[in-house]
Amino acid sequence: MGIVVVGSVAFDDVITPFGKNLNAPGGSATFFSLSASYFTKVKLVAVVGNDFPKKYIRLLEKKGVDTEGLRIEKGKTFRWKGRYSWDLNTAETLKLQLNLFQDFSPELPEDYRDEDMLFLANIDPDLQLKVLKQVHSPKLIAADTIDYWIEHKRKSLLKVLKKIDILIINEAEARKLTKESNLCKAGKRIISYGPGSVVIKKGEHGVMLVSKEGIFAYPAFPLDDVCDPTGAGDTFAGGFLGYLSGLKSINEAAIRRALVYGNIMASFNVEGYDIKVLSKLNRAKIDKRVKAFRRVCSF
Repeated sequence: MGIVVVGSVAFDDVITPFGKNLNAPGGSATFFSLSASYFTKVKLVAVVGNDFPKKYIRLLEKKGVDTEGLRIEKGKTFRWKGRYSWDLNTAETLKLQLNLFQDFSPELPEDYRDEDMLFLANIDPDLQLKVLKQVHSPKLIAADTIDYWIEHKRKSLLKVLKKIDILIINEAEARKLTKESNLCKAGKRIISYGPGSVVIKKGEHGVMLVSKEGIFAYPAFPLDDVCDPTGAGDTFAGGFLGYLSGLKSINEAAIRRALVYGNIMASFNVEGYDIKVLSKLNRAKIDKRVKAFRRVCSF
């Protein structure tokens, strides 16, 4: 199986207590694609301006990412500027320039429409619905969202939730979507909206899976040094879904194992700025950390 991802390719200007990283490659589809590429074939749908360096596109292609669906148009690429406080759990958006992304209307190339798996990154739910009309019969559809869409496009988002298999969101978004403070209740409420499973990201505190079969949780992989959490959620989604994409069949046990790979990919991502660490990984490094994580969780 392979994955189609629809999302953003962008520039990030990131400020942390440890330094600055300006004009860096970012965007949900970028982090997701690089992460998933270590497990499966990825087909990317996004838009960038002619100001976006071709070296980053070549890097994606070198990792096996199909960029036929990446449109390069005259104009400026989406740019986000944010600042993290000492706990690195939440970012304050300082500046947001949608540029070409403001009029982004995803069109999937014909050979993308029969792919087995689809990931809808945190774009406008109306665009997610448009993409869903273009695919034929994917075996698994997963989606992400953010608090802005929960607040401003709730009706459209609820329509999306009826059509997907897995929702991947963070704990604040889960609470906002359901108006439930308890994450167990929030997860069960989300399942009542349509998805068979919901993955709730809890940052440095790990991840929770709520499904029709029950509740499951993992801690985050313990790290001595965290540099930049930008893109960690999309990197998690790439590892999680990338692992699932390489399996012949998907069940609850497989989803639980896949959470580990998402967790591990995110742990690599936060150890450096932007895509620097992700772009230099290999399966041997990934599998070594998975084994270390098993020892952490064993009792």
